Amino acid sequence: MTFPAAVLAIDGGNSKTDVALVATDGTLLARTRGPAAPAPTVGMDECLRILGELTAKVAHDAGLSLGDGPIAQHTAAYLAGVDIPQEEAQMCQALSAQGWSATTAVDNDTFAVFRAGTMNHWGVGVVSGAGINACGIGKDGTRARYLAIGETTGDFGGGGDLSNAMIWWAFRAEDGRERPTAMLAAILDHYGLPSMHDVAIALHLGDITTDERLDLTRVLFRVAAETADPIAVSLVDRQAREVAVMARQLLRRLDLIDVETDVVLGGGVLTSRDPMLTRLITQWMAREAPHGRMTFNDVPAVTGAALLGFDHLGIGRQAEERLRADMRF
Repeated sequence: MTFPAAVLAIDGGNSKTDVALVATDGTLLARTRGPAAPAPTVGMDECLRILGELTAKVAHDAGLSLGDGPIAQHTAAYLAGVDIPQEEAQMCQALSAQGWSATTAVDNDTFAVFRAGTMNHWGVGVVSGAGINACGIGKDGTRARYLAIGETTGDFGGGGDLSNAMIWWAFRAEDGRERPTAMLAAILDHYGLPSMHDVAIALHLGDITTDERLDLTRVLFRVAAETADPIAVSLVDRQAREVAVMARQLLRRLDLIDVETDVVLGGGVLTSRDPMLTRLITQWMAREAPHGRMTFNDVPAVTGAALLGFDHLGIGRQAEERLRADMRF
């Protein structure tokens, strides 16, 4: 059977959903973006509704109709909220039932970020955005990643943990339970509030949104760079070490620790390329995983989803290079 497209690629993060339709030769046929649709948050029905609308949009833009049969040979869906095998199986069954393609693969969105940053089919990726996770694929195709559902699973990193730590230290500095920190004045100035008491109330009432809270990472990097505040610097260093340690353990699990291997850094915290954070990550990588080659994405994660689809179909490097050229930032 001949299909209009090779891959229907879906990258579903916690802040947005990207969908692309890609031809066998790597030509980008259509691409669109919509709201986030993680099933654990919005529910399976709403998730499928959003994904269905976005898929219908890329089909229409490519001159196709979902009512005419499958629009792609393979659906490669990499989604936030797909954290355990049961969720993977449930989502794969639900997407397969839509009839968009002949075959369907589903996994966590971390894999799409990783594949977008390397020309190899194997390696490791660390993603630090609102939270943190890491994944890897071995030379033999073995996959590994962290459960990464927060403090319960031993995780630290990303805008959520960093902003929480900043607020914790600033509040305790203000009431005297901990030593002074330059983050106190910086947070108050950032929000235009007179005290951490007021910041806490604003957070409690929702007057400071989740995105506004996550934005404190920019404040952290600025304070650490401009004031060398020891607490701020220690938080940046802790984030850097966590990146290196997560990469190290995946490299070991995939038998890549002694092999020159791409370690892709993705997510807003890491791709901001803050000079101090990047320098500290480089130092920790030299200690923990000296054969890891740090690299950053220059194409969006939905490109990685499409490339994982190419890997599944056995589509080669020439098509990958063409797609990357079309999708480069």
